[in-house]
Amino acid sequence: MPTGIVGEFLELKESTDADVLAMQCGDFYEFFADDAELVADELDLTVSQKSSHGSSYPMAGVPLSELTPYLKALVERGYRVAVADQYETEDGHAREITRVVTPGTLLETSDDDARYLATVVRGGGGSGGNGGDAADGPYGVAFADVTTGRFLAAELADRSDLRAELYRFDPAEVLPGPDLRNDDAFLGAVREDLSGSVSVFDAEAFAPGRAAHAVREQFGAETADSVGLDSDPATRAAGAALAYVAETGAGVLASMTRLTTYAAADHVELDATTQRNLEITETMRGEAAGSLFDAVDHTVTAAGGRLLREWLTRPKRDRDELDRRLDAVEALASAALARDRLRETLGDAYDLERLAARTTSGSAGARELSAVRDTLALLPALAEAVEGTPLADSPVAGILRRPDRDRARDLHGELDGALAADPPKTKTEGGLFRTGYDDELDDLIERHEAALEWLDMLAEREKRDHGLSHVTVDRNKTDGYYIQVGKSVADGVPEHYREIKTLKNSKRFVTDELEEREREVLRLEEARGELEYELFEELRERVAEAATLLQNVGRAVAEVDALASLATHAAGNDWTRPTLTESRTLSIEAGRHPVVERTTDFVPNDLELDAERGFLIVTGPNMSGKSTYMRQAALIQLLAQAGSFVPARSAEVGLVDGIYTRVGALDELAQGRSTFMVEMQELSNILHSATADSLVILDEVGRGTATYDGISIAWAATEYLHNEVRARTLFATHYHELTTLADHLPRVENVHVAVDERDGDVTFLRTVRDGPTNRSYGVHVADIAGVPEPVVDRADRVLDRLREEKAIEAKGGLERGEGGGGTRQAVFDLSTGSFAGSEDGKTDARNGTEADRGDGTDHGTDRGDGSPGATAATVGDAGTEVEDPTELDPEARAVIEELADVDVAATAPVELLSRVQEWQERLDEDD
Repeated sequence: MPTGIVGEFLELKESTDADVLAMQCGDFYEFFADDAELVADELDLTVSQKSSHGSSYPMAGVPLSELTPYLKALVERGYRVAVADQYETEDGHAREITRVVTPGTLLETSDDDARYLATVVRGGGGSGGNGGDAADGPYGVAFADVTTGRFLAAELADRSDLRAELYRFDPAEVLPGPDLRNDDAFLGAVREDLSGSVSVFDAEAFAPGRAAHAVREQFGAETADSVGLDSDPATRAAGAALAYVAETGAGVLASMTRLTTYAAADHVELDATTQRNLEITETMRGEAAGSLFDAVDHTVTAAGGRLLREWLTRPKRDRDELDRRLDAVEALASAALARDRLRETLGDAYDLERLAARTTSGSAGARELSAVRDTLALLPALAEAVEGTPLADSPVAGILRRPDRDRARDLHGELDGALAADPPKTKTEGGLFRTGYDDELDDLIERHEAALEWLDMLAEREKRDHGLSHVTVDRNKTDGYYIQVGKSVADGVPEHYREIKTLKNSKRFVTDELEEREREVLRLEEARGELEYELFEELRERVAEAATLLQNVGRAVAEVDALASLATHAAGNDWTRPTLTESRTLSIEAGRHPVVERTTDFVPNDLELDAERGFLIVTGPNMSGKSTYMRQAALIQLLAQAGSFVPARSAEVGLVDGIYTRVGALDELAQGRSTFMVEMQELSNILHSATADSLVILDEVGRGTATYDGISIAWAATEYLHNEVRARTLFATHYHELTTLADHLPRVENVHVAVDERDGDVTFLRTVRDGPTNRSYGVHVADIAGVPEPVVDRADRVLDRLREEKAIEAKGGLERGEGGGGTRQAVFDLSTGSFAGSEDGKTDARNGTEADRGDGTDHGTDRGDGSPGATAATVGDAGTEVEDPTELDPEARAVIEELADVDVAATAPVELLSRVQEWQERLDEDD
């Protein structure tokens, strides 16, 4: 082990589990050995070499005052950085680690988003092996935002709820409890869903007794009891989070004054898949632009933007709270002048929640305290913007009255009387305080400024008294204060001048009086600096004691800003107030997609879901707007339960407990999951999680596998959602066979996206109408997508042929008649449950196949033309005739006998489809 500074660095590095160590060496923070190479690569620093007892070590450093941006850059790249500060000893200097900055405990962030540290533990009964059961649990979670002091804890029922909450909060750092550190399924989900890092922390911190003690010490026993934190896993998670923040030395525990607990039932369940599919905060491509939040965010403060994002990602189920928000949005939307004045005033507010955390951590400087002062000064102006306007009787006025105005006024008065109007950036520069704040400081400042004035006038006096020219008085670290005289007149200086240095064109001198004045200036500078620092520390401590007040004011400012943002968007985009009910209704007149309407001429559509009409099967061509129609319904539901107006002419919205979506998936082969596997896992989660009070959006199910399997799964899922779950459901599908379910399931209805087809030209009208469609227009979509013309033409010809042959074929032995003209076959029509003969590709048994069943709908199979009915058509030769079944080969005869025994009306469709597939395969093998 080397000795000296490098040896001390390596010893300190060995004592911490941090990735990087920054060690103070005088006026620099230095990195040595491997750490120097790492930070040089990450931060583009220059590497030099430090010799130590015959060995050479890489070294890189940053000035003391510039550590913060480098620290922030390292931590935001996922590194844990230990900081060792220097202190004086009798023998010289020593160093100790004063803090470890991690992704979840970084105070200085580069954006306005919340930055959470998350701790997760599994309660009793959970399996500890790899994977575990998807429904195991319960889980305890705690989320701490060190930048604002927010602290939340909850117990979650299962893995799905946990994953949704982690995705919703998107923590910068996750601390798994001892029982989750080797759980591959949990760790894999964290790394898949989140951009943050995973860290290991002392297992003892998660112990129930120790964790409960930490919670009560931090928040008080009465608070812990009153908020209902009696869940063992939630308490363990909360205690571990507090211990981690304390151990890293972030110094922000004092800002965590309020423990907030919540239950999953407080908010609308939005699993991670749904949050991605609805593009709430980012698009499928991971971009903020084009998301729902991007569309409605008109906030003018950082805190307001954070709160609005929270409302959108955590919609509420409390109707009273939602009605209060809607009352406020309505008042703000209808009072344009008052709203504009309010927002203009809000625009001058600083982020008090984060400033409170900075003051309690001891990292706030004079600029931060002046920002507190200037924001508190806005409270009277905000109140004045509301008084005498329609907002005076609205919830907005109540929000602004929530903080203790008297205490806020007193704190503002103290800061205004203390701090200079424009204090310096650092507290060591001087000039922090106003004259009159402290008599002793005023006296020191007066004497110091008098001494400096004497020095400023010295050069003029020396010129006048001694007849000298080219005289200046200056100061540097080496020579201190000196009198500099040009060489041409240096020989004429007075005798009491003592020469201290000769330069090329001048000489430097000092005098006894100058040295005495210098000592006086230095004494006064030191005394002034020490007193200013002491006074500033005392002032900052008093501000830190008011952290709760600052958080309350900051929260009120954020809430008014978020509400004003929603009102601004509603007023500018013709949105309407939804009527919230406890019924199972989603009734939308002329609804629009809140994001898509910004970039296109949008065609509004109606939607009606209720207890009697609770399941809509949506059919129509690709690119016609089915997905948009369904997602706009989900987003209108979400916006209403965020407390926002919605894009519609009118909307009656029954509150839901969850919104679940399944849309097209990408292959995740790196995780060993194909498209179809992802699709089935998402479907499984919905079928397990949704309730009768949920809203379910299914955009294709079963498309990732063979036709028979896909139809079977889609059919069975429809039945289960309708009969067992009974959730309000929108199901878009190209399996037109499913549309027949509307004849058998009482709550199922068909709707379709209309198409206008004239003289071979196809126009997608984007209008949703009742009833099923009879075409998919896949070939048309292929054409407009640029598929080569020969392929499109061939597809048209194949499609025409397939339209003529719609039944499932039960093949017998192939025999050629005279002239080789006929294929002998028996066909079975699923829609009628009967055999039919066919000739020249035309079916004799037309019930439910080619024939009109009274609703104007073609019930043939979906083989690219979209016509519903029987499944899996086969293309036979022209001139087909049916052979008497008694003349068929034994295997074909056996199949027909089994067919005859089937009671089609009493057989479940999925079972029937499966058996038909089996019969078809047997006949194919026999051929």
